[in-house]
Amino acid sequence: MSEKMHVVQFTGVEQAELFERERNTQPPGEKEVVGHTIRSLISPGTELAGYRGQYAWAQFPISTGYAAVFEVDAVGSGVTDLKPGDLAFCMGNHQSHQRAPREHVAALPAGLSPEIAPFARLMCVTMSTLTTTVARPPAKVIVTGLGIVGHLAARMFQSCGYDVLAVDPSEARRDAALRGGVKRAAPAIPLNDPEYAGKVALVVECSGHEQAALDACKVVQKRGEVVIVAAMWQQRTTLSAFEMLNTIFNRYVTVRSGWEWELPLTPTDFRANSIYGNIVGAMQWLADGRITTDQLALTRSPREAQAAYQQLLHDPAKSLSVLFDWTSV
Repeated sequence: MSEKMHVVQFTGVEQAELFERERNTQPPGEKEVVGHTIRSLISPGTELAGYRGQYAWAQFPISTGYAAVFEVDAVGSGVTDLKPGDLAFCMGNHQSHQRAPREHVAALPAGLSPEIAPFARLMCVTMSTLTTTVARPPAKVIVTGLGIVGHLAARMFQSCGYDVLAVDPSEARRDAALRGGVKRAAPAIPLNDPEYAGKVALVVECSGHEQAALDACKVVQKRGEVVIVAAMWQQRTTLSAFEMLNTIFNRYVTVRSGWEWELPLTPTDFRANSIYGNIVGAMQWLADGRITTDQLALTRSPREAQAAYQQLLHDPAKSLSVLFDWTSV
């Protein structure tokens, strides 16, 4: 007898739908973990690009998702540290059931709720920068772009002892950062403020806007770092490469990609940190209350997927992200 599961897919430009699909009911492999999804979290940057049809490599329909927490239903014979009933995290799609290799699954810390744990995946994006930057506390750090990734970045860097300024032209996003505990926020990089000009060790660029990247290069100290975390999905300005390159050259700026996959997926010899190591650490910070997630996401049924993506695309001030509640399907 076949069994079904539900999945969210993009079926066209700005079209998201919930479908019923056949589910793999084979017993888990030796090192596999399977279970039913409790919550999954939308990554507004990456997923909205797919929703808008900006994935150059993909054709509709597109399965989507970024982070999921599920209850373990069964484990393979080689899995000894998880059991049915445990709660676990994986980088799963928006679907009602998850199946993943054990090394790509992280057990939730005791007391951490499924509503909070998925945020560890979005924290992990800038934890790669946090673990690789040469800047050390109490250095000045500017985070540009206060969507969910930049918001969490500002709070994480501040919690580690950096002197953080959060920057976004949106008053609503600046207010959200301040409510979350960030001490300072501004609508733009303060290029002419003597407190910052030439004194910033690191800019974490999470806006995906060329002007923010150029301003970052202008404000950092000599040998300061500008880390481009946000993907540049589209051209927003007519700035010249000359101005950017001239600024980099004359100010001795180090500019690099902030793509989190600079780190290996799992721990390896001779490498500091890993993606899943950072996720485990981020979940512990969440469990400890070091980073809180109050009011960062609305909770919706996956049946409301279209409304969820439309809100994030066209009314982003309403919430920074959306959690899908799979117990409602």
